[in-house]
Amino acid sequence: MPVRGNSGHLTQAWRRLLRRTHEVPEPPAPGTVTLRARAVTVTRGGRPVLTAVDLDVVAGQILALVGPNGAGKSTLLAALAGELAPVTGTVELDGRPLTDWTHTDMARRRSVLPQSHSVGFPFTAREVVTMGRAPWARTPRRDGDEAAIAAAMAATDVEHLAARPFPALSGGERARVALARVLAQDTHTMMLDEPTAALDLGHQEQILQLARRRAHAGAAVVVVLHDLGVAAAYADRVAVLADGRLVAAGPPREVLTTGLLTTVYRHPIEVLDHPVTGTQLVLPVRR
Repeated sequence: MPVRGNSGHLTQAWRRLLRRTHEVPEPPAPGTVTLRARAVTVTRGGRPVLTAVDLDVVAGQILALVGPNGAGKSTLLAALAGELAPVTGTVELDGRPLTDWTHTDMARRRSVLPQSHSVGFPFTAREVVTMGRAPWARTPRRDGDEAAIAAAMAATDVEHLAARPFPALSGGERARVALARVLAQDTHTMMLDEPTAALDLGHQEQILQLARRRAHAGAAVVVVLHDLGVAAAYADRVAVLADGRLVAAGPPREVLTTGLLTTVYRHPIEVLDHPVTGTQLVLPVRR
């Protein structure tokens, strides 16, 4: 009977879904595209805030999203993370549309650090970091929970905050604890929205070096940055956005040029090499 046949199909679909949510994804090979955006357009209040963006996120690389305020950087990150649905275009995670994955599937493949770090209850810092391990419950990787939590807290210099209530921490401390949660989640794609915004200079460098180590270990890292010099120093590829469009994408030395940046930021910008280290410097022209 047709009804019985449909019921059988539904049962098989549920079985596939249940099997899939317990899968532990394999690490991608270096150079693999873990996230792919094609013709992605996002609107808010009927107004386009991101228009026809094509972009690849690659394992083993740091991709920096830069551009002036309102350019669409955080919107693009949210679309790549599956937190904003595009009105047109597609985003693929590990070769499949985001709509094919359950929330648990996605949480085992990509982690996201948002701009704001708020928790509704007075969890301790360690409890917040522990939340990053939730996707690995009921998988063999749950056995590594304690080691992952300890390593993440050590890497972000928050071990001494373990017993402190998260809401009582300073802005910089909350940012580091939130990053520790992302590190503990231990996914092969990591997405960071302005991770250095609330940090002092030393912790900024520490966090960016952590991102670099993750990329060198094979992860794909996407990071929204305002500091163009930092993007030049740490990113393997830079995507420049302006007015919701992707203006340029490629290696820092090809993309971060005086002409392009001066146009995008509507202010004179000078790009030069450090006289000792040769590092690319990006500086506003001040008169």
